[in-house]
Amino acid sequence: MRVAILALLTGLCAMAAVAQETQPTAQPTTRGRWPRKTHAGRHRAPSSPSATVPAPPPAPAGPTYPQAKKTLAECITIAVEQHPSLKAATASVEAGKQRVHQAVSNYLPQLSAYYNPIREKTNPVTAQAGLAGVSRTFNLHTAQGTLTQVLFDFGQNLNSIRSAQAAEQSLQADRTTQREVVVLNVKQAYFNVLATRRLLTVADETVRQNEKHLEQAQGRFNVGLAPKFDVTQAQVQLANAQLNQVTARNNVAVARETLRNALGLTGPLDFDIVDNFDVHQVSVTEDEALASAYDKRPEIQSIRAQELATNEQIASLQKNYLPSVKAQGDYGWQGNDYPRQDLWDFGATVNVSLFNGGLTTAQIGEQEANLSNLKYNEDVLRQNIALEVRQDVLNLEQAAESIRVSETALREARENLDLGEGRYITGVGNIIELTDAQASLTTAEASHVQALYNYKTTVAALEKATAQQLESE
Repeated sequence: MRVAILALLTGLCAMAAVAQETQPTAQPTTRGRWPRKTHAGRHRAPSSPSATVPAPPPAPAGPTYPQAKKTLAECITIAVEQHPSLKAATASVEAGKQRVHQAVSNYLPQLSAYYNPIREKTNPVTAQAGLAGVSRTFNLHTAQGTLTQVLFDFGQNLNSIRSAQAAEQSLQADRTTQREVVVLNVKQAYFNVLATRRLLTVADETVRQNEKHLEQAQGRFNVGLAPKFDVTQAQVQLANAQLNQVTARNNVAVARETLRNALGLTGPLDFDIVDNFDVHQVSVTEDEALASAYDKRPEIQSIRAQELATNEQIASLQKNYLPSVKAQGDYGWQGNDYPRQDLWDFGATVNVSLFNGGLTTAQIGEQEANLSNLKYNEDVLRQNIALEVRQDVLNLEQAAESIRVSETALREARENLDLGEGRYITGVGNIIELTDAQASLTTAEASHVQALYNYKTTVAALEKATAQQLESE
């Protein structure tokens, strides 16, 4: 395998040498082409055997992606269906529904039955007259059914049902909150993939530019128009660019893994994503954002439902001071031979708690303290939401302005590089000016990508903070 690769490289270098000999000057004009490679493994221009530059390592192959592409909306759909945290939240909601059924069951008739067959042996001491001293063994069967129904309890069971229903609503709001968190994570991971891919493109272009600059420096050195320092400086810049390229390629792989985790997938990420880094202007005032957040945020809805559930629980406990009326009827039979004797009764029971050691009072006090805790937590939550909204509104304004500034800086950096290349080729400028211009362009391109990423993620964060969609997906 190594012999074949060396043979292929030798052939490519030979082709490049032939192409260089056909040029009108010794300076190579094709971007990315290297001078002919000698047997010593060093690059050398045909006209100057003493000028050598180290061969850069071959760039590893970039990541390849399948043809299928998914939009942001499709990724969000996958996450909502697959993410385990949402499945756990749904299970909690189902548990809340079952607790509602438990509370309702206390309002419905209760029917129970039992059957008790026994075999009994009499004791001679307890034997009946005329059978003294004689034991007797016989079977005894007892069966009975009981029906009970609450007739009146001053609404205690109704308060319990309402408390369970409010608790279920709180769990549903918590599920909505978890969904919004998952959606935000997907958006951030999605835009991070797009940003790292664009930064990889910037790194690839920077490597190509530095390869061209190395060729220019080598050509000028070969004809005696530039010192050896220009060549070594270009080599250092190229090596740094290649190192940044390796880092950028790894960042893309890490970003894809982060997206896979955000989607809740256990298998590989077997699809690519659509590049929708386009910026759509979003305008929202602070007052509008706060009003939407206070009205729609599921966290506020959840804590208000908890307050309602606690209020109903307090009302239910207060009914323990009052009597309750329950009806009951029994029917059964008993005997050891057929026909067995029928037994039945029915009636009503009035229950009232006269003294239970202060248990009811303590339970009510506990729930009232819990209610106060929830109200204070709601105040804290509203303050945190207000801070979150205000920060996101300010960050959105900054992100929009950063895009405009970065576009201007990018345009000027490209023009500056063109001027630097022209000055260096004509001998007016030096290699420091050229490398500085290339570094400025790389920084400007990276800053522009970062500005786009910041804007998209800030919009996503503001959408979560206000619980409304501000930008189409």
